[in-house]
Amino acid sequence: MAIVVRIDVELAKRKMSVGEFAERVGLTPANVAVLKNGRAKAVRFSTLEAMCRVLDCQPGDLLEWVEDDHAEPLAVQAARR
Repeated sequence: MAIVVRIDVELAKRKMSVGEFAERVGLTPANVAVLKNGRAKAVRFSTLEAMCRVLDCQPGDLLEWVEDDHAEPLAVQAARR
């Protein structure tokens, strides 16, 4: 089982920078990068709530469960494009 983080998709839809997003959510840009790149082991509900509030979205817009066979890091996906 793998959870794919789709923060980058939501940021792109809104043309919002990581820096602006980090400031509005109350995270450091480095911590946003950890989330975006799928390296986070956990996310507090209060952080998830803040991200959804800032992006005006639902948690399912930011997080998706996929079978391990189909999961690959976003950096690998981006490199294939």
